[in-house]
Amino acid sequence: MNWTRWLPLRFILRRAAHSQGFLDPIELLARLRSFAQPSEVGEPVELLRAGAIFHARGLINSKVIQHNLDWVWPYWIVRQYDPSDDSFLPRAFSLSHINLTNRNWTALGYPDCEELPLVDPRGMLTPFFDSWSLDCWLLTQDGETLIPSKTKSSEQIQTMGDTLSIRTKTHHQDLAIVTEARVELEHGIPVCRLSITAGSKKPAWLALTLRPLNPEGISFIDKVSLSRDRRQWTVDDEHIIEFSNPTAHHFVSDYDQGDVFSKLQRFQRESPNRGENQSNPGEQTEGSCNVGLLTAASLFPLDIDGAAHLNVSILLQKTVNKALQENSWATERGEACQLHCPDQRYQLLYDAAISSLVLHSPHDVFPGPYTYKRFWFRDAAFIIHALLCAGMTHRAERALQKFPPRQTALGYFRSQEGEWDANGEVLWILRRYELLTGKQLAEYWLQSIQRGARWITRKRLPQVIDSPHAGLLPPGFSAEHLGLNDYYYWDDFWGVAGLRAAAELLADRDAQAASVCLQEAENFAAVIERSLQSCEHRLGRPAMPASPYRRLDAGAIGSIAVGYPLQNCAADDRRLLDSVEYLLDNCFVKNAFFQDMIHSGLNAYLTLEVAQVLLRAGDPRYLTLIDAVAALATPTGQWPEAIHPRTGGGCMGDGHHVWASAEWVLMIRNCFVREEGARLILCAGIPERWLDQDEQIFFGPAPTEFGTVTLTLSSRSINEVLVAWDVQWRVCPEMLEIRLPGFKPQSVPADDSSVMLLRESITP
Repeated sequence: MNWTRWLPLRFILRRAAHSQGFLDPIELLARLRSFAQPSEVGEPVELLRAGAIFHARGLINSKVIQHNLDWVWPYWIVRQYDPSDDSFLPRAFSLSHINLTNRNWTALGYPDCEELPLVDPRGMLTPFFDSWSLDCWLLTQDGETLIPSKTKSSEQIQTMGDTLSIRTKTHHQDLAIVTEARVELEHGIPVCRLSITAGSKKPAWLALTLRPLNPEGISFIDKVSLSRDRRQWTVDDEHIIEFSNPTAHHFVSDYDQGDVFSKLQRFQRESPNRGENQSNPGEQTEGSCNVGLLTAASLFPLDIDGAAHLNVSILLQKTVNKALQENSWATERGEACQLHCPDQRYQLLYDAAISSLVLHSPHDVFPGPYTYKRFWFRDAAFIIHALLCAGMTHRAERALQKFPPRQTALGYFRSQEGEWDANGEVLWILRRYELLTGKQLAEYWLQSIQRGARWITRKRLPQVIDSPHAGLLPPGFSAEHLGLNDYYYWDDFWGVAGLRAAAELLADRDAQAASVCLQEAENFAAVIERSLQSCEHRLGRPAMPASPYRRLDAGAIGSIAVGYPLQNCAADDRRLLDSVEYLLDNCFVKNAFFQDMIHSGLNAYLTLEVAQVLLRAGDPRYLTLIDAVAALATPTGQWPEAIHPRTGGGCMGDGHHVWASAEWVLMIRNCFVREEGARLILCAGIPERWLDQDEQIFFGPAPTEFGTVTLTLSSRSINEVLVAWDVQWRVCPEMLEIRLPGFKPQSVPADDSSVMLLRESITP
């Protein structure tokens, strides 16, 4: 860039900044850029925009929350602002106050419904994207209160029957509140329902409260009104909240008056001196707030048996959606690959992960219901792979159809600028689609595939330069959590995989184009090999760093993609296994991968990717990692993107991270059945402890490259297990290998249907 023409502007900016006591912004920007490799892209503008919005809310939080700690705040705020809690964070010079210690929530919904209500760990319901919330409290006539967000513990479960629901029970001494949130279809319209049961041995009221906040912080409410029949709220002239019972008392409070909770406390103090039928002097049926921090509460008395029951309904859409009428949870779950195992934790996590995949693939796929409710090719590739491996082919097909419009005229599959892994991921998942379904892509894909492959080839740097990055892809922001812009091997491994996938996709349709793609792939692979050799010489060990110029650090997690999911190297490749050993020795906390760059937490999905490499290599430590990930899940069977190593709460990203759900499905699938070249390997990751019980183990039908497989394992004695399989072959593997841990491995012909396995310590 010719900076000469900008010299007057640079002078003006520098002079203006210095005159106000600020640092020179141009000098500061130049310093920041000097830490990264020179790149055509700094950070994707989409991420900058998302970050600006994120911190704008955090700035509002900082202005509101800490100055009003007498309010009733959500669970994450109560814990993060409590100096006696492990989740406490000093605020000091932090400009924005963000949920960094309890980013946990669970999404609800209905198949193919775009709206995904959220439930936090104490049952607070946020019905719309980034909206206000509903909370439930219990107040006794003698001044006691039960406020779930302030309790240290509660019981929360997810049920997955005809509907998807979250049940939360909070109790203290003789007070209890049970809420159940779900989404149902009513005459073609999705409705969010909240069922509430409260109990007390003393005269009390159930309070349904309207809160201008959600799991990220403040979410404004300008006005609310109560209907004449006292059975519904209208919020901001847009959303209607219906009650099954008319409210007995109603309160509204604006920001100047403080939280409505203070009015409820006053009502508690005065109620014993007021007759049963006397009016409430503080009654308001409507209210407004000029700063958007309106709070409201409706009170419902407990009956003579000390119980109250209330049903709340909120329309998530205002018009009939005929497409939703064709769906149901029973249909969606019935089409998916089933797991039946004696481990209740694993069973819950698998079923919850399947539900997560359904919820987050209404048309596009996205990796979260809130913070990450937007599209990335990277996340999409892993999520669609899980959909395919779980047999939910129609959802995968529908998501793939959204890809071509996102391809630029030059062939770049663009979701965020500067992420050079996208094209490889798209081509790879297209090939996986063909392999796992036995279907051939439609003709309209051919041009898109060729353009996508050419983009990878053209994007590579010249090979004539004498440097470790010669011939690699240019510096980019890559997988975002690997560090600053750099020549990431993650991008390169995906680039090679994409070119090889393109060659296979084009082989039967355009032999010449396929040959070109294959030649380019082999050339690219050779360049990476030379670059890795230079790293081995520099580092003194074969482990693969994140880039040619990086020391070994947590960013090396990106380089193991060559082993999983790409399988572009042997299972016992020395570089791959040494990389894993480095990560296990230096980057694991409590048997989970700790990403200390950006995420600064334990990562469920990255831990499972390391476990996949160990499983493929026959290393029994894979199970330790899987068990660690299972222990990190919330009671509802979800994982936030990154997890606080001490509190177990979410510390980064979406509180319901779908990439993690996808990796759990893929991990379970590969424990039962996985491909290794021309071989099909069965049972290699099934925990041996599952076989100590009489319960039959079942998995399937599971799509594979060779056909659809259904597995059944039955313990015939303490030392014998019958493994049976039902397969619809499309292509017969060279051999079936049964590698059940703790039992003697066997190789059998593809036309067999069962085998009896003996424990390794038993002689037949």
